[in-house]
This record gives sequence, C-alpha cells and structure tokens, in this order.
Amino acid sequence: MNKLNALVIGATGATGRELVKLLLNDNEVEKVTIFARKAPELEHEKLKIYTIGFNEIEKHKDLIKGDVLFSALGTTKKDAGGKKEQYLVDYTFQHEFAKIAAINGVENYSLVSSVGANAKSSFFYPKIKGELEQAIKKLNFQKIDIFQPPMLIRQPDLMRAGEKSGIKILNKLNKIGILKSQKPLAVEALAEKILKVAKTPSKEKVSTYLPKDLLI
Repeated sequence: MNKLNALVIGATGATGRELVKLLLNDNEVEKVTIFARKAPELEHEKLKIYTIGFNEIEKHKDLIKGDVLFSALGTTKKDAGGKKEQYLVDYTFQHEFAKIAAINGVENYSLVSSVGANAKSSFFYPKIKGELEQAIKKLNFQKIDIFQPPMLIRQPDLMRAGEKSGIKILNKLNKIGILKSQKPLAVEALAEKILKVAKTPSKEKVSTYLPKDLLI
C-alpha cells in the first residue's frame, strides 16, 4: 500500500486537532499538509503548514494536491459574527476548497458534518450542513466519507458552556436507556474512526456515518 499524502482544513478545531495527531503518528501516512488561517503551534518532519485566507483559496490552488482531504472546518454563529459569516466558513470555504481538490486529482474526501444535517431543514445550521453534503456528493472524488457525529466531547480548552450542560443531560438520559443513539462522543474517538475509514477501501462512492455508526 502506498503511503498517504493527507490534506487537512480545520486542523485547529477540536476534531481536526486530534486527527492531525493521529496522521502524524501513523506509519501509513507520508505527509500531512495543513491549510489554516492561523498556523497551529506544531512541528513534525512530515508536517507542512500553509497559512492562507480562505476567501482567497484560488490563489493557493496549486498547493491543494494529495491523496485525501480531511475537512473538519466549522464555526458557530456567535464565533463567526452572524449567519452570513458562518455560512462562509461552514459552506462556501469548504465547498470551494473541495472543488479545487477534486479538480487537482485528490481521490478521497472525508467531511466532518453534523447530526441532523438536512438541506431541507427549516433550521439554519442543519440546513447549511445538508447543503454542503449535497454539493460535495456532486464533485469528482472517487470516495467520499461523511461523518454526522452526535454531541462531541471536546478538549477542555475548546468546550463551550452549553455543551457541558448538554453532555451532562444526555449522559443522565443514557443511563436510563433514553437517547442512547445520541450518546456524546469524544473527539479522539471520532478522529480515530475518520482515519480508519479513510484508509479502508470501499466500493461505494459515498458513505455516510451516523451517530450509531460512530459509537464504540
């Protein structure tokens, strides 16, 4: 098996951070290239970091070449500054980056989406996630893996107050047999699943992994 040349966007986020760790420590991965607005404080012989503006992705198109693109980019309306700004991050930037990757011959694509992603949803967040999934499926990748995780247990420095209370509530419900399919998932476990799937051949062009498929 040829060693992988991996591309990552969203590397500074909760899932992306764990995924990059796994990629750097994996003997089957030859090179890891990160594209980020702000470079993470990482050094490794296999690692290359490009600091870019995602509103100027076209300028960097010649750099977007490899075997697999991992997209873990995402934000919240509050952090982004509004719906328009969140749409840019959660849809536009990811779609534009993926389009260039597909044109450049990147064969495989792994997308961290969201539970409940639905382009027809009347709610803003699941709607844009669903729209992105639909758009990605139309691109010329050989293999597309979409992950729709439940509520994530992030690293302490990235955990939001609302997530902490939500996780506590879900854990209590899980103990009495309610909403077991929505059991909170550690980002480390999600990253492990993403990498395992990326390295596993599939006859299907598109595979979608729901919360029940991600729980270990």
